[in-house]
Amino acid sequence: MASNKSEFTADSNDDRRKVSLITGITGQDGSYLTEFLLDKGYEVHGLIRRSSNFNTQRVNHIYIDPHNVHKARMKLHYADLTDASSLRRWLDTIQPDEVYNLAAQSHVAVSFEIPDYTADVVATGALRLLEAVRSHISATGRSHIRYYQAGSSEMFGSTPPPQSESTPFHPRSPYAVSKVAAHWYTVNYREAYGIFACNGILFNHESPRRGENFVTRKITRAVGRIKTGLQSKLFLGNLQASRDWGFAGDYVEAMWMMLQQEKPDDYVVATEESHTVEEFLEVAFGYVGLNWNDHVVIDKRYFRPTEVDSLKGDSSKVRKVLGWKPKVGFKQLVKMMVDEDVELAKREKVLVDAGYMDAQQQP
Repeated sequence: MASNKSEFTADSNDDRRKVSLITGITGQDGSYLTEFLLDKGYEVHGLIRRSSNFNTQRVNHIYIDPHNVHKARMKLHYADLTDASSLRRWLDTIQPDEVYNLAAQSHVAVSFEIPDYTADVVATGALRLLEAVRSHISATGRSHIRYYQAGSSEMFGSTPPPQSESTPFHPRSPYAVSKVAAHWYTVNYREAYGIFACNGILFNHESPRRGENFVTRKITRAVGRIKTGLQSKLFLGNLQASRDWGFAGDYVEAMWMMLQQEKPDDYVVATEESHTVEEFLEVAFGYVGLNWNDHVVIDKRYFRPTEVDSLKGDSSKVRKVLGWKPKVGFKQLVKMMVDEDVELAKREKVLVDAGYMDAQQQP
C-alpha cells in the first residue's frame, strides 16, 4: 500500500496540496476528520492496523482505489502505534504538513481489562509518534510540521466540574491515566524541541458512527432494535453518570483549527452542558414513543471499579481564541443517532425475517 516517495517531496512548491497524516483514521473521529480535510482540499493519509477482518467501514464511502491516482486523495497504509519503525517510515515517505494522533484503545471499561495494552498504545504510542515526528524534523529540516494529540475529558476524572485547561487532572481508569501521560509527552516535546504540538481535551463526542459498545450508541442501537421487535431488554450500569455530550462532526473542526494558529496551545472542547445517562435514555426512547423503564435493566458488571461521576467542560478558551462553538445540540444529537439506528434495525429485520440472519439471541 506504500506510495511513491516522489509524490511527497514538493515542499518548496507553495501551490502544492496540504498533506495530513491521521492515526486512528478508521475510527469515528478519523472518518469525520478525513471528510473535513478532503473538503478543505487536503491529501489525507491514514495509518491502519492489520486485521483479519477489514475495519474500514467508516471510511469506505470516501475511499477511492489508489490506482485511480488523480482522484484518490485519501490513502491508507499499514502501521501501528506499537511499532516505532513503521511510524518513522511513513512520516519520511508521506512528509505530512499536519499529523493527527487519534488512535487509541479508547474504551474506558475495557482499559480495566487490558491495562498494559491500553498504556502501550495510548501513552507510549503517543510518545513513539512524537519521537518519530521529532527525528523526522531533525533529519529533514521540515520544521513546519504541526501535531495534534487527542486528549480526553476522562483525564479530569474525579475533579469537580466545570473542567477547563487549568483544572487539575485526577484520572480514574488506565485509559485516562494513559491519556494524561500522552498529554504531558506532547507538552514536553513542544517545550523541549519547539515542535508545534497541541492537545485537544475533548469532552464526550458522539455520532451514528460511534462504536456499538459505547453507552450512547448501545442505547440508540437498542432503541432501534426494540422498536422493530428484534430486542426487548437493554442492560446498563450507572445511569446517574453525567457527561458533556457533543457531536463528533463539530469537534473535528476544532482539531483542525488548533493547528492553524500562530502558536501551539492546549484547548478544552465541550458544549458546556451536562446530561446523565438517564436523560439520554429519556430522549432516545421517548423520541420513538417508548418508555425506557420498560426495557432497561441494571447490570452490576457494567459499573466501573472507579467511577467518574460528572464531566462538564468550560470551553471558553477555544470559543474566544479559535472562534469555535458546537452546532449540534444534545437532543438533536440523540435524535440523529436514533434515526440512523432505527433504519439500521429495519434493514436487520428484513434479513432476520427472511432467515438470512438471526436476532443475535438478544433478550
